Amino acid sequence: MKKILLILIVFVSMNCGGKKETVNAEEFSAQDNTPKVSATDQITEGEALVKGSDCKTCHHAINKIIGPSHTDVAKKYEFTEANVKMLADKIMKGGQGVWGQIPMTAHVDITQVNAEKMARYVLSLDGETEH
Repeated sequence: MKKILLILIVFVSMNCGGKKETVNAEEFSAQDNTPKVSATDQITEGEALVKGSDCKTCHHAINKIIGPSHTDVAKKYEFTEANVKMLADKIMKGGQGVWGQIPMTAHVDITQVNAEKMARYVLSLDGETEH
């Protein structure tokens, strides 16, 4: 039993703190020290975040449900950094009045970074690329 325990301790100590990946400084965002992600990857991640959230309760990619379709949102707003930030803010804080009087609920558990990925995905649905 002691041999097994000793072997396990040696194995764990050899494998913990072993090789570490090195990443160039330019691969990280200067603002929050998170790894940089390509625009395509951000859109793909945003799609996964949207599909994994409660967005589908009120929104659909192409059909109006309670709120506008995501494609209608993409057609209304240019795919710019300013609009990404504005839509991310609406995702996090909610809103009312732009698409009618039914309020969009706030999503306080969604981070700014993830809300921006979600907004990029939505804005990409009309085929426009960010400029």
